[in-house]
Amino acid sequence: MEWLRMVRWSPYVVGAGIGLLSCIAFLLSNKPLGCSTAFARTSGMIEKFFRDDRVGEKAYYRKFAPVVDWEWMLVAGLVLGAFTSAVLSNEFYILLVPGIWAGAAGESVVLRWAASLIGGILIGFGARWAGGCTSGHGISGTLQLAVSSWIAACCFFIGGIATAMILFRVIFAG
Repeated sequence: MEWLRMVRWSPYVVGAGIGLLSCIAFLLSNKPLGCSTAFARTSGMIEKFFRDDRVGEKAYYRKFAPVVDWEWMLVAGLVLGAFTSAVLSNEFYILLVPGIWAGAAGESVVLRWAASLIGGILIGFGARWAGGCTSGHGISGTLQLAVSSWIAACCFFIGGIATAMILFRVIFAG
């Protein structure tokens, strides 16, 4: 059980684990892995709390009902698993402003959190616009050899590299 306390796991073992999880998901639910729909469902659940059943009248929530489903539980499991792993490896700590960010943009917690919130919203819109997220397209879609998913995965890398280059030149090299 010492392997549960490792700070870094082999990417090959993790990749094989994700592949196995994908196969199990297909066998048990006949659906691919994905996370972005769980966030859309959560927004519907929050809205349902304030607007009751009128949320169900929206076309989007007729297609993606605001309920706890297996994808929602997958996301909950990812959060719980990451927390458990950090605690077991003695790597759990609260860090409001990472060092690289502090060195480039300052120690402002509000600025860091605002940037994270805006980035998260943009990622959410992008995932819904693309019809899936990095796990949906990058893992499940490429696993099925879907051309659209391979294009999306290439765009994820291109976009990530371009964004990192811009940020490191504009903000972090500043």
